[in-house]
Amino acid sequence: MLRLLKIILSEINEWYIFMISYLPGCIGRVIRGLIIKRMVKKSGNHISIGVGVEITGHENIEIGNNFSIMRFSSIYAHESNLVLGNNISINSNSCIGAADGGEIVIGSNVLIAQNVVLRASDHDFNNAKIPIKEQRHSGGKIVIGDDCWIGANAVITRNVCIGSHSIVGAGAVVTKDVEPYSIVAGVPARLIRRRLT
Repeated sequence: MLRLLKIILSEINEWYIFMISYLPGCIGRVIRGLIIKRMVKKSGNHISIGVGVEITGHENIEIGNNFSIMRFSSIYAHESNLVLGNNISINSNSCIGAADGGEIVIGSNVLIAQNVVLRASDHDFNNAKIPIKEQRHSGGKIVIGDDCWIGANAVITRNVCIGSHSIVGAGAVVTKDVEPYSIVAGVPARLIRRRLT
């Protein structure tokens, strides 16, 4: 009986969060911001959450001041840590995932364009006799320094550090560290030029 009650309460909570996530307009953004502020581990002021944004693993997420995330993006930190600095803007349909023992730390004054993927863990695939989906995950760390711009459709894999003041071009797949003040692009991403000459 107690187990059934927990399931029902969990379902009611999911329905509540779903309905709140689709409230339209400025009022919807403000209400979602206030609710998220209370749910996450640590939060600053001026939080704007767009329509259809999914945030899970709240207890492992820290958000700074002036945080904005647009519609249909997702942030999750299951058994992981996710730290978001001040003045961060995340465009629509982006995915920031710090699950499976991974960690993501994003500095301040960072722009993340639409459809960006940051994933701090990967599927293991070492044993060819076992389906990949049945093998475990390997967590890593992603660090994005201050004053970075991550272009649309970029992918940043685990164990990568993007140095401060850098730009990641649209569609880039970043698999190695990027030095500060760099502009990188391509698959895999490579240095295009330095911002300081």
